[in-house]
Amino acid sequence: MTESGTQPASRQRGVNRVVMAVRDLEAGRAFYEQLLGCTFTSGDDAEAATFGVKMLFSWDGGIELVAPLEGRDSFVETIINERGEGLIGVVWAVADADRTRDAGAELGISTFFTLDYDQSQIDAKLQGRFSRYYEHFMAASGPLGNLQVVVGEFDEPV
Repeated sequence: MTESGTQPASRQRGVNRVVMAVRDLEAGRAFYEQLLGCTFTSGDDAEAATFGVKMLFSWDGGIELVAPLEGRDSFVETIINERGEGLIGVVWAVADADRTRDAGAELGISTFFTLDYDQSQIDAKLQGRFSRYYEHFMAASGPLGNLQVVVGEFDEPV
């Protein structure tokens, strides 16, 4: 039970990664590699392009860099124009992503994209770092303002 007396949606397992918006993906890579000593790999460029972005992951640094694609409308371009470059999100690891999605729906948060990779996709796109990679992208406008939440199950190989 929480202090408010409600049951939590799903056990929160920590932060999977933070999402940083940058105008120039390669400049962002160079900055965070030098600052934190982390390494970056490509994500799925075709999948990211459907959202008007390109991205890089640093699994050892817990960072996802996203940059707007030139000539495309994207939420990242809007955020950078309004607030500048920097932190735009946190991806939460949870024990049960569907249960968390359902709890979000009860709170008025809708899911706008679900990503569910099978092992061959995990191997090809995420360097085989997981045995389960399943996440929900959710958004809402309400008493807490405009918010986006990403929750997922990110199991490591046994």
